[in-house]
Amino acid sequence: MKTKRKSIFDSSILYTVIAILIGFLIGAIFLQIAGISPSVAYGKLLSSVFSKPKYLVYTLIYASPIMLTGLSVAFSFRTGIFNIGAEGQYIMGCIASCLIGIFVDLPAVLEIPLCLMAAMAAGYVWSMIVGIMKVKRGIHEVLSFIMFNWIAFYLQNYIVNIKAIHKEGGGEATRDVHDSARLLWPKAFRDFLDCSQANAGIVIAIVAAILIFIIIEKTTLGFRLKAVGFNASAARFAGIDSDQSVLTALGISGALAGLGGAVQTLGMGGRLSQLAAQEGFGFEGISVALIGGSSPVGCIFSGIFYGAMKYGGSKLTMVHAPSEVINIIMGCVIILIAITHVFKELFMKIRRKSEEAE
Repeated sequence: MKTKRKSIFDSSILYTVIAILIGFLIGAIFLQIAGISPSVAYGKLLSSVFSKPKYLVYTLIYASPIMLTGLSVAFSFRTGIFNIGAEGQYIMGCIASCLIGIFVDLPAVLEIPLCLMAAMAAGYVWSMIVGIMKVKRGIHEVLSFIMFNWIAFYLQNYIVNIKAIHKEGGGEATRDVHDSARLLWPKAFRDFLDCSQANAGIVIAIVAAILIFIIIEKTTLGFRLKAVGFNASAARFAGIDSDQSVLTALGISGALAGLGGAVQTLGMGGRLSQLAAQEGFGFEGISVALIGGSSPVGCIFSGIFYGAMKYGGSKLTMVHAPSEVINIIMGCVIILIAITHVFKELFMKIRRKSEEAE
């Protein structure tokens, strides 16, 4: 009995669930202060996700790119690097996949893999530049990533307005990518799901999560990367090239974020639009990684949860509730997960007192 109780209290899942519940409680308090019934708002949130199969499909559509940027951040966390540049890598993936989708016209069986590989390559290169600056010149990656996020942001806006790419007839967007580049399911299946934007993004995200899990947990490469993340000095003493490991980790992390950009562009978007502000997919990936405990499998479930919150939250205005309450809830969840050790210590004290009483 004690062993079972210990495993429950030691599990990070318990504290994640507690953080989510407290986040919803705090959100309910803000809703009540605003004069909105929490039960009505949360009821709308749930019905917007679970009442129709169509809504579940949209939840997965919203979750797919965030899941991939979450994987990107989680992978870098596991290797001891804080990849705050997933936003820029995501944008570079959007740009690369869109350009290939516009200018290359091949059968779908060739064009889709080409677009995805181009996006991964763009994210990889964008991240590797920062990695080389860190390894060769000692420039801190967080500062570099922040600047590179904004460079990617303005680069997209520049590309959108190039005459050869710009959408004819006005509009602040590029031309649509070829149909053969889209990740959409066949029309008959989309009609069956009653969702015109249903695409294979979720399949790509889950496959990527499984591959990353295998790399981290089942390969010598993953062992070396984790060793450097745990203790770079000890890993170097054991003969592991820590600089090369940093570059490898950043490259893979960037490729995953770039893939997220391709999934969004080729799945839901179909084109690039001029940005008024950062879209936030890379930063939301940080939240997904933290909620998922930096685990590839955890990122699948946390990504779906975040996608449900984003899609369901967008419907809250229908009951006159501010959609910003979702940001409040998610912000509280992240803060509470960040101080998980406080909850853990509290439960450990309760457990010790219970064991002493027994």
